[in-house]
Amino acid sequence: MGSHGNVVLIGMPGAGKSTVGVLLAKATGRDFVDTDVLIQAREGANLPELIAARGPAAFLALEKRHVCALRVRRSVIATGGSVVYSERAMAHLQQLGTIVYLALPTDALEARAGSLAARGVVRGPGQDLDTLHRERAPLYQKWAQHTVDAAAPHDEVVRRIAALVQAPERL
Repeated sequence: MGSHGNVVLIGMPGAGKSTVGVLLAKATGRDFVDTDVLIQAREGANLPELIAARGPAAFLALEKRHVCALRVRRSVIATGGSVVYSERAMAHLQQLGTIVYLALPTDALEARAGSLAARGVVRGPGQDLDTLHRERAPLYQKWAQHTVDAAAPHDEVVRRIAALVQAPERL
């Protein structure tokens, strides 16, 4: 898992990164960092506002800058779904810890995600969740050291991740 003891959660909007991340942090005695919340706090605006004001490309650059500045130990890091567009950010996250992809089929994502615009999801003009999922899934798979089916109940997903990255007391 690397010397930093972090677990990095990647996946689509609605896959459960933030919810599972909080539960995993609590179960393993780790800190929790949500990079979307971090960006919003540091920039003084929510994701939809940042994307609308700066545009998708500028937002991705902003996300990369904040993620690459992350210096944490013994944390669970829930990332924004678009972080996989940055090789540099993903390489940094890989150095920080074990990357776990929370995989969920498109129909389940649609049921969970709600409005992409309201969530602040970076996407192309007119791009729906299905095409976004097909675009991003190979990137998540490329970077993931482990893939976990996020369709299971959250406590089961947490148990599976903890088992993958060693016993909780060693995480």
